[in-house]
Amino acid sequence: MSIEVTNLTKVYGAQRAIDGISFALKKGEIVGFLGPNGAGKSTTMKILTGYLKPSEGVAKVSDFDVVNQPMPARRSIGYLPEHNPLYLDMYVTEFLLFSGKLYGMSGSPLSARVDEVIAMCGLEAEKRKKIGELSKGYRQRVGLAQSFLHNPDVLILDEPTTGLDPNQIQEIREVIRTAGKDKTVLFSTHIMQEVEALCDRVIIINKGKVVSDSTLEALRKTGDSLEEIFRGLTN
Repeated sequence: MSIEVTNLTKVYGAQRAIDGISFALKKGEIVGFLGPNGAGKSTTMKILTGYLKPSEGVAKVSDFDVVNQPMPARRSIGYLPEHNPLYLDMYVTEFLLFSGKLYGMSGSPLSARVDEVIAMCGLEAEKRKKIGELSKGYRQRVGLAQSFLHNPDVLILDEPTTGLDPNQIQEIREVIRTAGKDKTVLFSTHIMQEVEALCDRVIIINKGKVVSDSTLEALRKTGDSLEEIFRGLTN
C-alpha cells in the first residue's frame, strides 16, 4: 500500500483530534479526503508527513513507518500544506532549484526536472518573476511544482484550491490530474465538484472518525450525493 493508516489517534489534552481511524490507499489512486472544519483532516495529513507524532496507532507511507522510519517516508512524499509556505523574495526558478537541492538533487538532472515541472504547472511565463509578485493561483502552482519536484510516489495536498477563483480552481485541478497519473494522491477539499472531477474514491471524516470510505460509484448506487452526506455532518 502507498498509504496505510491503522487505529491512528491524536490527543490534545481532553480532545481527540483523530480517534482510531484506519484506511489504506493503493498505488495510483486519487482519493478525496472530506470533512467539516475541525474534523481531523489536517491533523491526519500532518502525521502522515511527519510534522506530528500520533498518540496511538501506526501510519505508513510507501511501507515506511512515519515514526520509526521518518526520513525514507518523507522522501517518498510530496506535500502541499493548507497555508502554502513560499519564500516570496525568491524567483520561481530560483526557489525550485533551491528546493531540489534540499531533496538531494543537483546538476543537469535538477535543471531538467525544474524545467519539466514549470511546464507541467504552466509557469513558463512566470518563472523569472519573484514569487511575491504572483497571484494566489500562480503561487499555488509553485507550491504544487515544489511538492512533486523530486518525483515522489505519494502526493498529500491539504486544501490545494482554497481561496481560488473558478478559473484558477480548474487550472489547479488539471495540474493535480496530470501529476497524479502515476502517483497516489490524497487531497482534502470542501469542494464537492472537485472530488467528482478528480476522484474515484472518497474518505469522509467527522469528529475525528472515518464515517465513510467508498467509491463514488458505490455512493451513487445508494442514492446519496456527496452534498447530502456532507450537509448531514455539518447540521
